[in-house]
Amino acid sequence: MIAVLLCTTIAAILFRRHFLMALISCLLWSTFGFSTAVDSKPNILLFLADDLGIGDVGCYGNNTIRTPNIDRLAREGVKLTQHIAAASLCTPSRAAFLTGRYPIRSGMASNNRYRALQWNAGSGGLPANETTFARLLQQQGYSTGLIGKWHQGVNCESFNDHCHHPLNHGFDYFYGMPFTLINNCQENKPPEMDVALQDKLWLYSQIIALALLTLAAGRLTGLVYIRWKILACFTLVGCLFFISWYSSYGFVQRWNCILMRNHDITEQPMRLERTASLMLKEAVSFIKRNRHGPFLLFVSFLHVHTPLFTTAKFLGKSHHGLYGDNVEEMDWMVGKILDLLDKEGLKNHTFTYFASDHGGHLEAQDGSAQMGGWNGIYKGGKGMGGWEGGIRVPGIFRWPGVLPAGIVINEPTSLMDIFPTVVHLAGGRLPQDRVIDGRNLMPLLQGRTQKSEHKFLFHYCGSYLHAVRWHQKDSGAVWKAHYVTPVFHPAGAGACYGKRICPCFGEGVTHHDPPLLYDLSRDPSESQPLSADTEPLFDTVIEQIGRAIEEHRRTLTAVPQQLSRYNIIWKPWLQPCCGMFPFCWCDKEGESTQSL
Repeated sequence: MIAVLLCTTIAAILFRRHFLMALISCLLWSTFGFSTAVDSKPNILLFLADDLGIGDVGCYGNNTIRTPNIDRLAREGVKLTQHIAAASLCTPSRAAFLTGRYPIRSGMASNNRYRALQWNAGSGGLPANETTFARLLQQQGYSTGLIGKWHQGVNCESFNDHCHHPLNHGFDYFYGMPFTLINNCQENKPPEMDVALQDKLWLYSQIIALALLTLAAGRLTGLVYIRWKILACFTLVGCLFFISWYSSYGFVQRWNCILMRNHDITEQPMRLERTASLMLKEAVSFIKRNRHGPFLLFVSFLHVHTPLFTTAKFLGKSHHGLYGDNVEEMDWMVGKILDLLDKEGLKNHTFTYFASDHGGHLEAQDGSAQMGGWNGIYKGGKGMGGWEGGIRVPGIFRWPGVLPAGIVINEPTSLMDIFPTVVHLAGGRLPQDRVIDGRNLMPLLQGRTQKSEHKFLFHYCGSYLHAVRWHQKDSGAVWKAHYVTPVFHPAGAGACYGKRICPCFGEGVTHHDPPLLYDLSRDPSESQPLSADTEPLFDTVIEQIGRAIEEHRRTLTAVPQQLSRYNIIWKPWLQPCCGMFPFCWCDKEGESTQSL
């Protein structure tokens, strides 16, 4: 009661013209501990893990991997239990996250088996005409920074045009990997870069070499007449195949595993033993430089993607081997950044978010050791466009004084929702010249509405529609129809072991007509498909979802395919290189880096 009287008195003196508004705000603050109004532009801190499974985090049920700092965010904020990635692989999922749009709209969804960017020297990437939330916040006066993984391309036509670079998409500052971590980045790890292609290049090199030797021997002995020019052409082609094969082994680390600060390469190849400390140092420095705000900081973790390089401080500390160690190191980094917010007095003025770009990688194994994440009760994992394990991820929000604490929301939401949410908080306007698939989450997070704005969510595998989710708000049911599912290997294994990821099309998938139907509100594990015999609404649901697909497809327009075979192949003239090409080496970080 004293707090109410004090607020009333202050409001009357200082804000006489807006007495009623101030009084209502004070009553809400003293009664509920949070405000429904956003009075100023908050700082925005976005954490995005790489390949983290929803079952790897303590607040989502894991009791063996220690994630006290991520759990702290959930205790002090809002936890989403049906937070959905727009794709089950890094490149398309992150494109959707940045733009609020399904990746098929921007050309970041593939119709071939290469569903993510393969090289820094490819020409594909997030198109310059796509608008990111960073661009819109930059226009609202925010200092915008990206620390960590990008994986949205670098160049288009030359090695330094940087058409896809973060600084060309609304970020004022970038420090991190333009690509993504892969096994090739660490010595003594099995190569991860398209092993099948490497095998083909070696086979073709051998066939051409054998043919060349045979023809040359025949020409020299007079048994076969063939022009030397033709033999020279064979030699040239053979050399190209051999160089491509050799480069895929010998130069991947130098060409793909690099660190950049803005437009400059600082490490090539990167030294993994100090990468975590560099990322943390850069995040801390950005917040300190911009503590007077407002700022947007996107911390895009390299954790917990293979090869799971973990600093000595955390090795052997978890109960889940190297993967668990890597998760716990990431959580420690989250904690250090949250502690800095407390120290700088920014906690209550910072909208903080934590998620993963998609589900855990089930097929990531090193012998008998599991190198990928756990997706809890949900079927499938990374690379599977329809099954929940590939797309259902952690989703946590915190903003003390504005969002309630300790709340759990079970409504369907999407990583694409971050785009309109942060643009709203910054006072910006959404683009009117394109479809935005995300929805502003603030009414749901604050409890001003109990239902998600999403009615349908479309689940793509590359550019192929595999499943559709219908949130039937009047009944509370969440129906999900699978039109295409991957063929697990071995049968019933829940993953495509022996392959890097499950395919989206061809002989590796099964088409379903009628589709497999589940009610996720009763069967979140997708273990018991419904039929017309077991579900009276089966035909009605399938018909409704079919109409939604037709309407959705009418909103799609043809765009250049950024992940076409031409765009994803390595092009020497696009290779970022510090030093002499093709050897490309530099270390501008020097020895000044402090160890963890």
